[in-house]
Order: sequence, then structure tokens, then C-alpha cells
Amino acid sequence: MRRRSGLTALLALLTLPAGAQDAPEVEVNTASRAQLEAVPGLGPALAQRLLDGRPFSGWPDLMQRVRGIRAASARRLSQAGLRVAGQAWAD
Repeated sequence: MRRRSGLTALLALLTLPAGAQDAPEVEVNTASRAQLEAVPGLGPALAQRLLDGRPFSGWPDLMQRVRGIRAASARRLSQAGLRVAGQAWAD
């Protein structure tokens, strides 16, 4: 029985929509370099551009001032847990 419930839980997680798993939230305005680089899809160069540009008032501000972040990448980063001024990306 125990094995079956674990398998059921694993299957439930695998069938959730992308980004529905609980990704740890990382606030771009206060995160360390290591915390930023831990966000899937956010490498050292982009982390540095974020550090150099902050603070950001929201996603539109960040997207306007940080080269390499547009709607699609903002959506992916938000799904991975990145927050700007406490907010997730909103389509």
C-alpha cells in the first residue's frame, strides 16, 4: 500500500501543468547572486544584468531595462519562481 501511494503522488506531480509545482520564490530586488543563479533558466550573465539594474518596480520596468528578458522568458522565469516587487509575471 505504501508504495502505491508514493507512486500515485509522483504521477500526480508529473501530470501538473508546467510551473504548477511549488517553485521557491526568489525576489529579484533582494536576492543574492547565488539565489538568482539557482533559478532555472537564469545564468551568470543574466543574473549580473539583474543585479546591476535593480531595483525594479515591476516586470514591465525589468523588461524595459534588462537586455534578454521579454514576455516568453519572463513567463518562464516567473514559473521557475522569480518575482519582481513581489509579483509573478501576469500575461
